[in-house]
Formats: sequence, structure tokens, C-alpha cells
Amino acid sequence: QVQLVESGGGLVQAGGSLRLSCAASGETFSQGNMAWFRQAPGKEREFVAALRWNDGTTSYADSVRGRFTISRDDNARNTVYLQMNSLKPDDTAVYYCAAELTGIAGLTIPLGYDYWGQGAQVTVSS
Repeated sequence: QVQLVESGGGLVQAGGSLRLSCAASGETFSQGNMAWFRQAPGKEREFVAALRWNDGTTSYADSVRGRFTISRDDNARNTVYLQMNSLKPDDTAVYYCAAELTGIAGLTIPLGYDYWGQGAQVTVSS
């Protein structure tokens, strides 16, 4: 069983930055994917970014590529970050950390992930 706890959400003006953190417990990741999804009011949950743990491969949604960076903390094992720069009002959503243990490459759909955090609100004002 894996537990995920997010932190770092908040309110920021357009053009600003925020960093989200996700700490996983209950399982040591030697492989698998950790990812960020987001869900805005009235919209479906959408993929933001993913990191494959065994080789560090990352993938991004087109809407955030070049502005967001997913990374891991090799010292604090099982911790992943989402650095969000040049934020836009359209980035406003609840951001969810997700994890799965198979390490399948290119996993960008919510159904592919077995474990979810509680969500962190990110609000970008114009």
C-alpha cells in the first residue's frame, strides 16, 4: 500500500511560480511512475507530468512543457516535486500526485495509476 501526501499549493499571480511536493510512504520505489494530474472545476482530470523512477525519464503535457518541471529528491527517497513557473490563470486547478508500481513508459491516463494523494489547490489570479 502506498500513501501520498501533497503540499505546496496556494494562490499566486499570473507569471509567478509555485512548487508542489509529494511524499510517498509505504513502498520504496525502485521502479514505477510518479505523476501529477490536475482537475479544474467542471473539467476532467488531466495529465500534467510524469517521472519514471528507475531511469528518471520525464514526460509532460503540451500545455505545461517548458514551464513546469517534475523532479525527484534522491536524498529524500520517494519524494517528487512539480516546479511550476510562468503560471497562467488556466493553470488553476486541484493538483493530484499519483503513483503506480509497474514502470510502464508513457503512462498519462488516470486509470493507469493506483495511488492518489488528497489534492492541492493551485489558484492563479490574472
